[in-house]
Amino acid sequence: MTTTLPLAQSHCSDDSSRWCETVFDWTSNAWLANYSEMLIATPLRILLIVVVAFLTRYILHRIITRLSRTNGEAPKLLQPLRERRGEAVSGETLAEQRSQRARTLGSVLKSVISFVVFVFAGFYVLRQFGVDLAPLIASAGIVGVALGFGAQNLVRDFLSGMFMMIEDQYGVGDWVDLGEAGGTVETVGLRVTTLRDINGTVWYVRNGEILRVGNSSQGYAVAVVDLPVAHSSDVARAQEVAQSVAASAAQLEPLSKDVLEKPEMLGINQITSDTITLRLTAKVRPGQQWAVQRLLRAEIKRAYDEADIKPPYPAGRLMPEPGEQQ
Repeated sequence: MTTTLPLAQSHCSDDSSRWCETVFDWTSNAWLANYSEMLIATPLRILLIVVVAFLTRYILHRIITRLSRTNGEAPKLLQPLRERRGEAVSGETLAEQRSQRARTLGSVLKSVISFVVFVFAGFYVLRQFGVDLAPLIASAGIVGVALGFGAQNLVRDFLSGMFMMIEDQYGVGDWVDLGEAGGTVETVGLRVTTLRDINGTVWYVRNGEILRVGNSSQGYAVAVVDLPVAHSSDVARAQEVAQSVAASAAQLEPLSKDVLEKPEMLGINQITSDTITLRLTAKVRPGQQWAVQRLLRAEIKRAYDEADIKPPYPAGRLMPEPGEQQ
C-alpha cells in the first residue's frame, strides 16, 4: 500500500515560506501559491513599512508641535536652550520672540525627522526587493559630498541660521546691527534674516554672510544724552539742572515705564573751541533708548532756557561753516 504526499508539498519546496502552503490551502491554486511571496507577502511587508513610517512621523510631529506651543510661558522646546532675554523685555514682545523661535526650531526638527524616517523606510522597502544597499549607500555618500560642495553657501546659511536660533542671538522685534544693514528684525529664518531699517527699507540678509551681530534689544539698553553748552555757562549748574530734570522726568509718565534706573550725569564728555559737551546716561528697556533720549533732551532744553544756561551759539546765529572766520 503506497502513500502520497499532501498536494501542497508537491508545489511548495522545503525552503519556501509558509505563505506558499497557506495560500495553496486557501485557494488550491499552485501558481498563486508558488508566487505568494512576491504577490502577497512582499506587498504586505512594504505596506506595513509605509504605515509604520507615516505613523512614526505623525507621532513625532505631534510631540514637537506640543513642545513648540506657548501657553503664556516659554515653550518646552526652548527650556533646554539658553535664552538671552531679560526681564526688561515686555511680556508681549517676549512671547512673540519665543513663539517665533520655537516655530522655526520645530519646523527644522520636523523636516529632519521626516527625512530620517522616510530614508530608513526607503531602505527597508528596497531590502524587500533584494537590493544590495551597500553600493547604494556608498553612491549616496558620494552624491551628498558633491551636492555639499556645490551648495556650500546654502549649507552655510542653514547652519548659521540654526546656531543663531539655538544661541538666541536675536529675535523678532530686536534692533540689530548686522554690518551693512541695521534695523528691526521682522522675521528670522534658517537661510535669511529680514529686517527693516529706520527709513522703512526691508533688508534680506543671508545668515551665512553675517559675521557679527550687534543687538540693542537684549537685557537692557542705555540712553545717551549729550548736552552742548557754551564756555561762558556755569558747567556745575548745568550738570545739576540736567541731573535734577532727568531724575524727575524718569519718575513720571511716559518715561517711568521705560527708565529702569535713575539717570546718571557723567560730567564733561568733550571740550572743543566752541562747545563744552556734557553727557548724561540712563538705563532703559531694550529698544526704548532713542525715545527716552528725545524726551530727555526736550525736558533738559526747557530747563536750560528757564535757568538761562546758554547754548554754544547765540539764538538766531548759525554755526560757522568750515573755514569761516571766527
